[in-house]
Amino acid sequence: SEKLLKGAASVPRDSLVALGTCFGKFTKTQKFRLSVTALDFLAPYAKYKVWVKPGSEQSFLYGNHVLKSGLGRITENTAQYQGVVVYSMADVPLGFGVAAKSTQDCRKVDPMAIVVFHQADVGEYVRNEDTLT
Repeated sequence: SEKLLKGAASVPRDSLVALGTCFGKFTKTQKFRLSVTALDFLAPYAKYKVWVKPGSEQSFLYGNHVLKSGLGRITENTAQYQGVVVYSMADVPLGFGVAAKSTQDCRKVDPMAIVVFHQADVGEYVRNEDTLT
């Protein structure tokens, strides 16, 4: 926001570490890992989406993967290992992850198979409130 930008202008350049919203951080192997703070910016533009049933929302928010039994809907033509945004059935963005199975594979797997690998969820605000920047 412009208010934040004007406030940062009073801080010397060499003392300023960051300005704005932290989207993630680089790992030790120099790969960028998205943080849950990027969810509000990713969700409106997500091409691939997954909706989870109400019973599986809590499991996902505790950091678990999404199983086929908890899958409500999935966007058509989602490829395997494609990044997806996870929504509740009420269209509230809960987090994001990676599709473990394609849309076609999801139709024929057993109910206990993982369909979305967990990456980040809004429950991290509570679980990691001390370390989340």
